[in-house]
Amino acid sequence: MAAHLSSGRVNLTALREAGRRELREFLDKCAGSKAIVWDEYLTGPFGLIAQYSLLKEHEVEKMFTLKPGRLPQADVKNIIFFVRPKLELMDIITDNVLREDRGRAPQRDFHILFVPRRSLLCEQWLKEQGVLGSFIHREQYSLDLIPFDGDLLSMESESAFKECYLESDQTSLYHAAKGLMTLQALYGTIPQIFGKGDCARHVANMMIRMKREFPGSQNSIFPIFDTLLLLDRNVDLLTPLATQLTYEGLIDEIYGIQNTYVKLPPEKFAPKKQGDGGKDLPTEPKKLQLNSAEELYAEIRDKNFNAVGSVLSKKAKIISAAFEERHHAKTVGEIKQFVSQLPHMQAARSSLANHTSIAELIKDITTSEDFFDNLTVEQEFMSGIDTDKVNNYIEDCIAQKHPLIKILRLVCLQSVCNSGLKQKVLDHYKREILQTYGYEHVLTLNNLEKAGLLKPQTSGRNNYPTIRKTLRLWMDDVNEQNPNDISYVYSGYAPLSVRLAQLLVRPGWRSIEEVLKMLPGPHFEERQQLPTGLQKKRQHGENRVTLVFFLGGVTYAEIAALRFLSQMEDGGTEYVIATTKLINGTSWIKSLMEKLEPAPF
Repeated sequence: MAAHLSSGRVNLTALREAGRRELREFLDKCAGSKAIVWDEYLTGPFGLIAQYSLLKEHEVEKMFTLKPGRLPQADVKNIIFFVRPKLELMDIITDNVLREDRGRAPQRDFHILFVPRRSLLCEQWLKEQGVLGSFIHREQYSLDLIPFDGDLLSMESESAFKECYLESDQTSLYHAAKGLMTLQALYGTIPQIFGKGDCARHVANMMIRMKREFPGSQNSIFPIFDTLLLLDRNVDLLTPLATQLTYEGLIDEIYGIQNTYVKLPPEKFAPKKQGDGGKDLPTEPKKLQLNSAEELYAEIRDKNFNAVGSVLSKKAKIISAAFEERHHAKTVGEIKQFVSQLPHMQAARSSLANHTSIAELIKDITTSEDFFDNLTVEQEFMSGIDTDKVNNYIEDCIAQKHPLIKILRLVCLQSVCNSGLKQKVLDHYKREILQTYGYEHVLTLNNLEKAGLLKPQTSGRNNYPTIRKTLRLWMDDVNEQNPNDISYVYSGYAPLSVRLAQLLVRPGWRSIEEVLKMLPGPHFEERQQLPTGLQKKRQHGENRVTLVFFLGGVTYAEIAALRFLSQMEDGGTEYVIATTKLINGTSWIKSLMEKLEPAPF
């Protein structure tokens, strides 16, 4: 299946291994027993690099979450703080260190590991608080690109979009460039770089500069990737706002997937027992890991949700037929054969049960009237219907005080599909939102405007219809069961970002120069010289490999669309996806929300 990469030429284990090696080396520097104090945000990403067993092998005996106050009791020699370089975390660490009982024997040694970079500002801050000298080792762990799956890497930097577009802070772009340099050190220099957007231009410039400054980075590894495509999220603001309609996309929209894990309402997963009348239902959410290692999930994750039911029922028939086989096993050989297949069959059965339950949970939502109404309005906007006037459905939702994020996603979608709203329409929406949800949201509206999501139409022209027609972003006759175009991931809308990736391969961006000029930021091409002997001679029928890097976030629906292109018979290109963060419309808008706090007096 796609996520195992059809030809499997890109193996991301080397990246995970490099991460583990760096972690081992640091832990070994702190000799003796250890306790790790975690910045909570890092535990998920770290879990994808190193299991607890690896930490245990290196004498990690206790793990705590970073919080103010005294550190918990732990009979260990070393206390190691694993933290992001953020000043508010330095305050907590200072508090922890100052409350340490200096009279206790034996004394504990402190160390600090900054992820992904050391920060002069943080170290200066610790110095001013008088605790910098308490740390024996102060180092950095460059956790830039974390392998999430066979074809997916993420930096999991939740504030990257806000930093780049609202605060003109390019730290995350520097981390992206560093991550790409690490990738090239492991997988060879990428000969061709294409990009669209200001952030893409910055990252490409930083990579070129880093390469110049470290001539030693010229490696003799045969390049795995043929092309790098850098895409700014603000080149395509539309896609994340729309509701994703793939299986994985909907799980993320409804329940939120965090570092490949999802927490689900437990009642659907309770084992059904006869005659106990449903008492003792579990109350803890059911936590499941979702990735391509699970055969069934790999098969259905990227399908349109409407095509998932038939796959599940087909699988159910196959599995029950396989279990029936046991009645036909007569000879010892046949019985042995059946028993050897049993673990695999039982795993398949429990996987099927889980996904049937998840599909039922999702179906309850997708068949609701509210979901249908919301989707209808989204699709009208995306296909260009009534984008220039106040929308009745949105007004009704505000009047009924639906969740604010739902409202913001819809008005931003309308704004993007109309190249900005007429001032009168925009003012009306803003007034309604502030009166209903409170004036403290004025900063959020301001942020959305700055990011280009909810803005007045300045040029007096709506470019979206031209972009939509030229790039074929709206397809009326979408086939959800056996798709022939990427538009199946949104049941009609083809993600603009992925269309750009598709057109870059064939027929090339020259064919869409006019549209590229309408989208924000420059588009460019760079070539990186390869040492002699490393130029590729392509075998007949061998796929090209393109790394698409989304700066500012990517959705699961876009990932599904790129996997679909990887699998097309005549595609000739295999895609690997990298991003600053895996996002959906809700988490993305949330990252831009700000509440005006009332004055403390």
